Amino acid sequence: MFHKIQSHLHFLPKNWLTYLPFGCFLIFSLIFPLFFKGSFNRNVMIFIFLYTIMAEGWNILGGYAGQLSVGHVVFFGIGGYTNSLLLVNWGVTPWVGIFLGGTAAAGISALIGLPCFRLRGHFFALATIGLAEITRISCSHWKAIGGAIGITLPMEFNLYNFLWRGKLPYYYIFLAFTLTSILVVFIIDRSRMGLYLKALNQDQDAAESFGLNVFKYKMIAIVISTFITGIAGGLYAQYVQYIDPQSMFPFMISIEIIIVVLIGGRGTVLGPLLGAIIFVPLSEYTRTYLGGLAKGYDYIIIGLIVVILAIKRPEGLVGLRRS
Repeated sequence: MFHKIQSHLHFLPKNWLTYLPFGCFLIFSLIFPLFFKGSFNRNVMIFIFLYTIMAEGWNILGGYAGQLSVGHVVFFGIGGYTNSLLLVNWGVTPWVGIFLGGTAAAGISALIGLPCFRLRGHFFALATIGLAEITRISCSHWKAIGGAIGITLPMEFNLYNFLWRGKLPYYYIFLAFTLTSILVVFIIDRSRMGLYLKALNQDQDAAESFGLNVFKYKMIAIVISTFITGIAGGLYAQYVQYIDPQSMFPFMISIEIIIVVLIGGRGTVLGPLLGAIIFVPLSEYTRTYLGGLAKGYDYIIIGLIVVILAIKRPEGLVGLRRS
C-alpha cells in the first residue's frame, strides 16, 4: 500500500516513508499541549517519552547487538538514585545529576559486562534477572541511600532544582531527551558500529571469525545503552519527586521495556517509539477509565498484540511500511 502511494509522489526522496511516522510524531508532540491542557493527558505523553527513551537505550544492546538483558531496570534505578542522592546530600543540580546518573549506570554496566558477556543466550538473560533482584533487595536494606523508606526530593520550585508546578516544562524536557535518544540510535544505525552490532546479532561466531572484536562491541553497546537508561531514571526521579527500591527497581519495568521494543520493532530506529505509543496509552487509559476492573487487562491486550505480531509481523509495527 505504501509503495503505491510513493509511486505517485516522485518529487520526494525514495526513503521518505521511513521518516513519515517520526515527522507525524514530532509535529503532534509539539502542538499537543496547545489542545490538551489537562494534566492526565500530558502525563500520558510524558510516560510515552520516558518509555521511548528507555526502549531506545535497551534497543542498542538487546535489539542491535542481540544481547537479551532482562535486568535493565538496574541501570534505570542507578540513574534515579545517583541523581537524587547528589541533589539531597550535596545540592548538585539535577541538570548535572541526570547525566552523572547516566555515567554511573554506564560505569557499573561496564563492570558487570566483564564477567556477564562470557555468557550467551538465555544464560546471559538469567544473569541479568539475578542482578536485578540482588540490586532491589540490597537497596531495600541499604540505609545510606534510604533503605526501604526511600528518598524524598526537596520541594523547592525553581530552575536549579529542575522542579515546576505544572507539567508543561517536564513535557518539553522529556520530549527533547526523547528526540536525542532517537538521534543517537539513528546515528548508530547508519554507522559502521551499527553494521558490526547487526553482524554480532546474526551470528556471533561468524562475526568473530571474520575479525570482529565481539567483546569490544558488546561493551560499547552496553555502555551507551545503560547511559541512556540511567538518564531516563534520573528524569523519572525528578518528575515523581520520591523514589524507593520498589519504584526504581521493579522487575516489571525490564519486561515492559522489552515489550515496547518487540511491539515496535527490535533493532530499528523508530520501533521503540511506535511500541511506546501503543503500550503506554493502552496501559494508562484502561487503568484509569476501568478502575479496578482493568487490573491486568492491559497486559492481556498487550499479550494478544505481541502474539499477533509474532505470527503476522515478527519484525514489529515497523514492518507495516513494507506491506
